[in-house]
Amino acid sequence: RFTKEIFRDYQIYLNRINLYRQRIWTCKVSGKGNLTYEEALVSEKHATKKVPEIPKELMAMALCTIQFSMLSLKDLADKIAAKLQETLFIGAVLHGNRKKSGLCPCKILKVLEEGTVKTKYEVAWLDRNKKVIETAIVNRNDLIWKKSPFSRNSLKPFIRKSTYRSFPWVLHDKLAEKYQISRDPPQDLEGKVFIQDGIVYNKRKKDAMDVEESGKLKKKKVEGEEAEATGKNNQQKEEPIKYPIDDLLVQPGTDDPVFKARPLPSRDFKVPMDCVGDLLMVWDFCSSYCKLLHLLPFSLEDFENAICHKGSNVTLIVETHSSLLRLLKHDKDEYFSAVQKRTRALKITLTNWTEYLCDFIEIINIGDFSTNITTIKRGHYGILDAQVKLGILRELVNQVLGTDIVREKLAEYVEERQVLFATKRGEALEEGRKKREKEQLKAKSVSNGVMNGHSADIIGNNQHLYANGNHIGQNGQVAKKKGEVFSARPNNPSKRSESSHSIIKSKETGKKKNMNAESQAENAMDVTKKEALILLRDEKNTAAKRSSKEQRREYFEREIEKRILHTNPLGKDRDYNRYWWFKRDGRMFVESSDSKQWGYYCCKEEIDLLMGSLNPKGERERALQKQVERFYSRICMELQKRSKDLANRIALEEAVQRRSTRVRALPRENPANAFLNYVNKWKED
Repeated sequence: RFTKEIFRDYQIYLNRINLYRQRIWTCKVSGKGNLTYEEALVSEKHATKKVPEIPKELMAMALCTIQFSMLSLKDLADKIAAKLQETLFIGAVLHGNRKKSGLCPCKILKVLEEGTVKTKYEVAWLDRNKKVIETAIVNRNDLIWKKSPFSRNSLKPFIRKSTYRSFPWVLHDKLAEKYQISRDPPQDLEGKVFIQDGIVYNKRKKDAMDVEESGKLKKKKVEGEEAEATGKNNQQKEEPIKYPIDDLLVQPGTDDPVFKARPLPSRDFKVPMDCVGDLLMVWDFCSSYCKLLHLLPFSLEDFENAICHKGSNVTLIVETHSSLLRLLKHDKDEYFSAVQKRTRALKITLTNWTEYLCDFIEIINIGDFSTNITTIKRGHYGILDAQVKLGILRELVNQVLGTDIVREKLAEYVEERQVLFATKRGEALEEGRKKREKEQLKAKSVSNGVMNGHSADIIGNNQHLYANGNHIGQNGQVAKKKGEVFSARPNNPSKRSESSHSIIKSKETGKKKNMNAESQAENAMDVTKKEALILLRDEKNTAAKRSSKEQRREYFEREIEKRILHTNPLGKDRDYNRYWWFKRDGRMFVESSDSKQWGYYCCKEEIDLLMGSLNPKGERERALQKQVERFYSRICMELQKRSKDLANRIALEEAVQRRSTRVRALPRENPANAFLNYVNKWKED
C-alpha cells in the first residue's frame, strides 16, 4: 500500500514485507533512525510540513551555500542561518528604530536601493495587533532582528530534503537546475570527489570500498586455492530443485520431454474485444440461473448474434432484459419503489420493457448509459453499440446478484451442496470400512485354511502311527504266546477263540480311528471351500457394484453442478493467462493476464497441443494440466458435438443459398439467424 509494488511470487512478497518491518530505516528529512519503513514514511511526511519556507529571493543564496559544502550538518545550518539573518527581504517582520517610540515592530514593503550598508527600505510600522500605523523609509542600520527568522533546527530538515548525499553536500539535479546552480565540483575539491554517471562520489570512500572488495577477492582466491589443495570432495554440491516451483523460475532441463508448440487461440468474435468478458459473464449467469429467471437457456453464439443485431425488439434480448427486470421488481427494493412512483404497468411486456429499462438506467445514474435513454425510449434500442448493450446487461446482473431472492437461492444452494458433500463423504467412509472388513476376513480365512490343513496332516500321521503300533503290539503278543498257542492247540480250543476275538476287535478300533481322522480332514476342507465360495461371490458382487459406484459418483457430480454458485477458471499458465471452460458451450476460452485479449480453442487437436505444451515443473501449469485432464473427456465430447452441429449448420446454409430467388427462404429460415426464432417457453405468467 506504500510502495505500490506488484508481486507475482508470494514468497518474494513475504520477504519484502519482512524487510519493510525491520527497524533499519531512517527518516530522510529529520534524520531519525531505527524505524520501520512505514514509520520512516510517516516521519518524513510530518517533518516535511515543518520545513521552513525560505523566500524565493533567498533560496538561491541558501542553495549555493549548501552545494559542495564539506561542513557538518550543524555548522552548515549555522552558516546558512547567519547569511539569511544578514539579508533582508520583502515581507520580513522585524524591529526598527523609530524616532519617537524607539524600537517598534515593522514589516518591509519595498527595497529602494541595493547595496550592503546604504540600502534603504520602505517599512510599515505595526501596532500590537499587527495593524499598519504608518509607513516610513529607514536605513539598514535602523533595522534589527530580535529573533533569527531561521533557526538551526529548522534548517537541518531543509538541508536534508534538498540534497541526495553529504560530505560533500550535493543538491538534487532538478533543484540545482531550477535555481541555475552549477553542478560541477569546485577546484578546491579536485582529488577529493569525482563524478560517475552524473552522481558525485567521495574518492576516499570509493578507495576504501575498492580496497575492501579487493581484500574480499584475495580472500576468496586463497580460499579457492585451499579448497583445490584439500581435494574435490570438499566442493559444495548443488542441491536438487524440488518441483513444482514458480513457472517463471523453471529452466529447461536435460530430462524434459519435447514440449509441443502452444496453439494460437481464435479471436473471431463479433463483439469488440473489450466486451468479450461482459458477454461471457452475462450469458453464464443467465444460463446458470435460468430456472430462477424463468428464462429458457440459449447458446452463446445466439446471444452474441442477438447483441450485434441492429433490429428492434429481438425476442432473445427482450426476454433477457425482462427476466432480469422482473426479478428486480419482485425484490421490492429501490427499483421497486421507483417503479411504483411512476405508475407503470404491472406486467413487463414486449411493448413496455424499454420503459422499465429506462427507469433502471436513471436509478443507477451512470453517465455513459444515461445519454442513450432518449434513443431507447424512441424504440431504437437495436442501433445501440454492442458495448453499451453489454454494459447495461452487466449492471443489471450486478444489481440482481444483490437482491434477497438471489441471495436466498445461493444460500439454499450452499446448504444443498454441503449435504451432498457430506453424503458423498459418508458413503466413501462406509465403503472404506467395508473394504477393510473384507480384507480382514480374507486374511483370517487364509490363515484358518493353512491351520486346518496342517492339523489334518498331523492327525492323519498320528493315527497311522497309532494303528501301526497296535499291529506291532498285537504281533508281539502273538509272538510271545506262540509256543503256548501251538502247544495247546489240540488240547485248548477256548483260548484260541479268545485270542482271535481280541485280534478282530483291535482291527475294528483301528479302522474307526482312521475313519474319524479322515472325516475331520474332510470337514476342514469343506470349511475352506465354503469360505472360498463366499469370497468368490463377494468378488462377483463387487464387480457388479463397480458400475453402480461409478453411476453414484456421476450422480453426485451432476447434482453438485446443478447447484453452481459461480464459474471458476480451470487455471493459469506460466504467463498468468486464465483458461475458462463453460460446459454449455464446449469451447475453451483464454483470457490474457490484463483481461484485454480473449481467444478460444474449438477442436480436440488444439486441446491436445495445449496439454502437450504445459510444463508440470511449474506450479500454475501443473494445476492447469490436472484440471484439463479431469474434464478432458467431457471437453472433447462437447467439442465433437459442437463440430457436428457446425457442419450441419454449414450444410443447411449451403442448401439455402442453392435455392432459386423465386423460392428464396425467409430470413428466419437461415441457420445464421436462428436467434430470431427464440421463444421463451419458461416465461412466467
